[in-house]
Amino acid sequence: MGSPIVLGIESSCDETGAGIVRDGRLLGHAVASSMDEHARFGGVVPEIASRAHLHALRPVVREALERAGLRLSDIGAVAVTTGPGLSGALQVGLAGAKGIAYALGVPLYGVHHLAGHVAADTLEHGPLPDPCMVLIVSGGHTSLLLVRDLARDPIAHLGDTLDDAAGECFDKVARVFGLPYPGGPAIDRAAREGDPRAVPFPRPLPGSYDFSFSGLKTAAARWAESHTGRELPVHDGAASLQEAVADVLTRKAVAACREHGVGTLVVVGGVAANSRVRSLAEERCRAAGIALRVPPLRLCTDNGAMIAAVGDLLVRAGAEPAPLDVSIDPSAPLEYAALHPVAAGAVAA
Repeated sequence: MGSPIVLGIESSCDETGAGIVRDGRLLGHAVASSMDEHARFGGVVPEIASRAHLHALRPVVREALERAGLRLSDIGAVAVTTGPGLSGALQVGLAGAKGIAYALGVPLYGVHHLAGHVAADTLEHGPLPDPCMVLIVSGGHTSLLLVRDLARDPIAHLGDTLDDAAGECFDKVARVFGLPYPGGPAIDRAAREGDPRAVPFPRPLPGSYDFSFSGLKTAAARWAESHTGRELPVHDGAASLQEAVADVLTRKAVAACREHGVGTLVVVGGVAANSRVRSLAEERCRAAGIALRVPPLRLCTDNGAMIAAVGDLLVRAGAEPAPLDVSIDPSAPLEYAALHPVAAGAVAA
């Protein structure tokens, strides 16, 4: 008899995801995105996201079960993102997960969203080496982490975002360049026809493992302003911006691997889908003799499979389930993969 089948639910931002994992194997998953509803506002609107999660949660869970060839009664544990993320969006996912877990009489696990991104890679490449270096790059987070046993050990932060994350920089500069939202894919597409050496954009914080992309964002905006009254060479600007971001990310990650004697780099998160970040990481890891692991594109952006993957690891590690009064923490720091906050004043049933 194998481990219980784990249903994972993700609703931290604008994707509603459900995934089903057992013994490290992805059985099925589904994602519904409300991105199109946010596009005309140039960013995610929390109220719209929460309402979209309410409409999408049941159909997404149903679709994941159908793809796995399972019934709800086959689920043996439920994992759900409890932070960080948009408060209302997190509440929708947690309420749905509690309802399913309690109705089935199975344990519930709260999961840190960023740990989910780390675990996503295990669904494609198997267990993470102990230790490994993890570079998380997304719309709201850029972190360099030393990871040992994801289910049991504390996660060591070598560097974090001090201001704008890499994905946030792409979104904001894309708007200045007149490119559509979301900015990351738009910058990537535009960069294919540009010269990455055309604009000498800065490489922030060269002597630190921390990340700061606010100055790079400002430099790109100033460059665009300098072309007022004449055509903006968007392709060159996009290629140069993308090169600067990829250079900073991969240079620091490889340096951290060397300094700490770690032989595997795992790059995860939405910006891990960027073509230049992936290709430059491959090039530099190959030169340094470091094994590179990057999840497939479908598992880079937010999804329920990655949350189920963490839940599966926690179940197999014998971790304690969440208490009945588990709540959300919209700004939770990443310390452990399990995240079981309890709201102040809550009383356990």
